[in-house]
Amino acid sequence: MGRLMKVEVEVISKEIIKPSSPTPDHLCHYQFSFLDQIAPQVYNPLLLFYEHKAKTQFNITEISNHLKNSLSEVLTLFYPLAGRIKHNQFIHCNDEGIPFFEARVLDCTLSDVLNNPIPGELNKFMPFELDDITNSFPLGVQLNIFQCGGFAIGQCISHKIADGLSYFMFSKIWAAIARGDKANINPPEFISSTLFPPKEFNIAYDGGVGITKDRVTKRFVFDSSQIENLRARYGHNMHLQKRLTRVETLSTFVWSRFVAATKDCTMNKLYRVIHAVNLRSRFDPPLPQSFFGNLFCISMTAPLQIPSSGGDEECSHDVVIQAVREAVGKIDNEYVKKLQKQGDKHLGVMKKQADSFKRGETGTLLSFSSYCRFPLYDNDFGWGRPTWVGSPSLTYKNVVLFMDTKEGGGIEAYVSLEEEVMAKFECDSELLSYVAPTVGCC
Repeated sequence: MGRLMKVEVEVISKEIIKPSSPTPDHLCHYQFSFLDQIAPQVYNPLLLFYEHKAKTQFNITEISNHLKNSLSEVLTLFYPLAGRIKHNQFIHCNDEGIPFFEARVLDCTLSDVLNNPIPGELNKFMPFELDDITNSFPLGVQLNIFQCGGFAIGQCISHKIADGLSYFMFSKIWAAIARGDKANINPPEFISSTLFPPKEFNIAYDGGVGITKDRVTKRFVFDSSQIENLRARYGHNMHLQKRLTRVETLSTFVWSRFVAATKDCTMNKLYRVIHAVNLRSRFDPPLPQSFFGNLFCISMTAPLQIPSSGGDEECSHDVVIQAVREAVGKIDNEYVKKLQKQGDKHLGVMKKQADSFKRGETGTLLSFSSYCRFPLYDNDFGWGRPTWVGSPSLTYKNVVLFMDTKEGGGIEAYVSLEEEVMAKFECDSELLSYVAPTVGCC
C-alpha cells in the first residue's frame, strides 16, 4: 500500500542556464498580448517522474548535464523564457537565463510517491512557489534525485507568458531536442500580441482573485469504466446532438458532489460553472497549435439555481450540461473577433465580475481546466516515457484540473477546495462509489 508520503528535499546546486545562441537584437522586446496582460501572475507547474532503468540509464551527473545542454538549446527557440518579465507589459529578452536547481530527495523513495501522491507534498519538487507574484523569471526547472536512481523533473512556467498548451509544446520540444529528434520539431510562433494587441490599463484589474492560503488539493482517479458508467447515466435522459465528452461527464459529476458539499453552508443558492477554452480552434480558419502565448479564455454559465432541499438530482445534471455547452458554444469566431477589437470592454466586464465575486454576489463558482489529450506522456528526454505525470497543489480554491491517466481513458482529477469544504467533499459516498480505489484519495 505504501506509507504516508512525506517529502523532504535538499537543494544541492543552482545554475543559470542561458540560450545556446544569443537572441537577435530585433527580438529583445517581447510584447505581451492583451490576454497575457490579464492572465494571473502565477506559475503553471508540470512534474514528470522517471524510474531508474539500470540497463539504459546514465548516472545522475550525466542526466543533469544532458538536461542542461538540451535546455540551453531549446531556450534559443523559446527565447522569451530566458528573459525577465517587466511591468505586466513585456519581457526583456536579454538571455539572462533561467534557474536550474538540483535537489536530493531525502527519506522518501520514488515508489512512495507513485503509490501515494499527495499534491501538497509535490510542491517541494518545484523550483518556485507557484503563487509568487514578485518573481520575474518566466521559467524555472528543478531536477529531483531519488536515492534509488529515479528522478523527477519539476517545471514552472509563468501564466503571464503561456497557457497550458504552450507549456506542453515547450516541454515536448525540449524532450525532442534532448533525445536527438530535431527533424520533427514544429517551432513556436510568437505572434499573440498582433492577434490581441496590448491595452493601456486605465482601471486596476486584480488577477489574484481566488488565491487563498486556506485551500487543500486532493487527487481523485476515475478509471475509464466508471467515466463510461457516468456518461451512460447522464446521456440516458438527454437528447443531445453530440455525445458527452469525458470532460463534460466528469465535470458534471464533480460539480454535483461540490454542490452537495457546499449547499448547506452557503447563503447564496446560485452556482456558476467556469471552463477554460482554447481559442486556437475557435478562429476561422483555426490557428496552428504552435502559436505560443495565452490563447484561451473562460466561459461562465448563467447562474444555476439549486433547490434548497430535495429536488431531482438527475434534472440538475441535465441543467448544468446544457448550461456549460451553451456558455462554451458562445465562444466562436464572432466572439474572438469582438475580443480582438474590444479588449477594453472585455476588461471592464472582467473587472465587474472580479468585484462582484469579492462581494459574494456572483454565487458560488467552480472552475475547470483540462489537460486531457495533451501530450503529457510524450516527454521522453532519452530515457523513455515518464512513469507518471502529476501536479502539485493548485493555486486557487474551487478549481478542478483534469489530466489523463497513463493508461489512457481514465482521468486524474485534482480538486482544490477550502479545507472545510474538502472535509465533506472527499468523504461523499456518491463520489467514492466512482473513484478508483487508489491510495491517498481519501
